[in-house]
Amino acid sequence: MPELISPTVRLHSSWLASRDEWGHGVHQPGSGLRPKDDVVSPAGFAAWVSRLLAEEDTSIPAAAGLVHCTYRWIVDGDDYLGAISLRHTLNDFLFRAGGHIGYGIRPSARRRGLASWALGEMLGVAGKLGIDRVMISCDVTNEVSARVIEGAGGVLEDIRDSEIGRVKRYWITL
Repeated sequence: MPELISPTVRLHSSWLASRDEWGHGVHQPGSGLRPKDDVVSPAGFAAWVSRLLAEEDTSIPAAAGLVHCTYRWIVDGDDYLGAISLRHTLNDFLFRAGGHIGYGIRPSARRRGLASWALGEMLGVAGKLGIDRVMISCDVTNEVSARVIEGAGGVLEDIRDSEIGRVKRYWITL
């Protein structure tokens, strides 16, 4: 049975196996992984996990250009299946392209309904944070993600060119 958990060093080897499925250097939506993050060494992975957890803490000012963000990992026991993130507010970039929520499922765990389930769970978290409207975007060619968003009540606002490519922008009212 899948569950959403806070990032943890306990799943380092499973996370690395997932990264290998995505491919080294491939963007993993919702993961919070940045190009300079060292996720291979135990110390580097621990530092990355600590950063993800700290970004949720609203008592710590967000880094320049960033917003507070809640990261959750989609797991089944000790198997890392994917990630979902909830940005607490939208800056200009997130309003244009990224949205409040990003998610990604490792290739071997797709087609099980995990993205739809995780999105529903994270919308509940958004509501508890007092967010009443959530913007979610997806690549214009990602029909699977568009169906996930629409299935959660997403209403298409527009399709636009952005810094991350051509995206569909949806709003979900909570």
